[in-house]
Amino acid sequence: MRLLSSSLSRRAALALGLAAAGMAPQFAAAQQFPTKAVRIITPFPVGGGPDGVARIVAEKLGRAWNQPVVVENRPGGNGFIAIDAFKRGAKDGHDLLVLDNVHLAAYPSLFKKLPYDVAKDFDTLLPLFKTHFFFTVGTGSKYKTVADIVADAKAHPGKLNYGSWSVGNPVHLGSELFESATGTQMEHVIFKETTQLYTSVATGEIDFALGSAATAGPLYRAGKLRLLAFAGPKRSAEFPDVPTVAEAGGPKDFAVTGWNAIAVPPGLPAAVADKIKRDIEQALTGADVAEKFKTFGYEQFPTTRAQFSQFVKDESQRFGDVIKKANVSLD
Repeated sequence: MRLLSSSLSRRAALALGLAAAGMAPQFAAAQQFPTKAVRIITPFPVGGGPDGVARIVAEKLGRAWNQPVVVENRPGGNGFIAIDAFKRGAKDGHDLLVLDNVHLAAYPSLFKKLPYDVAKDFDTLLPLFKTHFFFTVGTGSKYKTVADIVADAKAHPGKLNYGSWSVGNPVHLGSELFESATGTQMEHVIFKETTQLYTSVATGEIDFALGSAATAGPLYRAGKLRLLAFAGPKRSAEFPDVPTVAEAGGPKDFAVTGWNAIAVPPGLPAAVADKIKRDIEQALTGADVAEKFKTFGYEQFPTTRAQFSQFVKDESQRFGDVIKKANVSLD
């Protein structure tokens, strides 16, 4: 028995030694990373909320890593321009990519053929933030609650309209989800830009639109819009007087969420990916981030990689069901 025990001990020690030797290069790579400038490629234009968050993260990472970290804005083309730049870039973690829920969860159902594969072309590492949307109407609107919208829509099928800035964005798909949840039929009106959209809500040109604190907030603060309800699981801390959709007579547990995430190249060593995630999470702390998030109505979204991966899958299923039922396509 002693000989057997001694043999097992030696084997265990050898296995541990081999495992440690195998992991050593990963940990060494993580300790040395980054060894050159890092790019954060984003499909969003300069000046908006997502750009502002990316720049705060870049500045803090640059200090922590003692390497330049630059934000490279590549807007347009449904985000495909930024995604293509990332796919052609460095595969060792020195190129990072910002994506949102449309790119990750909606486009796979909206396009029959995409120029990227969510499962193969990148690994979604962590969310940067999330935001919920409000039901917005003009100050002169006859609608005082979400229940009023539902009642009017049921009484006049196809007559009410709502707006968004494109097909497939969270505002559009959230409105489609609202139609499905309430058994109503409404018209979708597309505007070229968000400013035009919410101005049209304010003037009564369209009946309502879902809007975030970042997009609809300026006109709300100017007294041009009213917020009927908050499409989140509970009332917003920044707008505590605005009821949830259920409290305003709408569907129970109705929520419309937007979120941004950081993606890394697939196959990145786990230790390197974990370091990037850990350092970005640290960069998202502090008073400057809290102030930026408050300005744009963003919320922290802490989660593990496994939890976030499952969340993306669940969102893809939810969007996919809405898109299929509404027969929406971008091909």
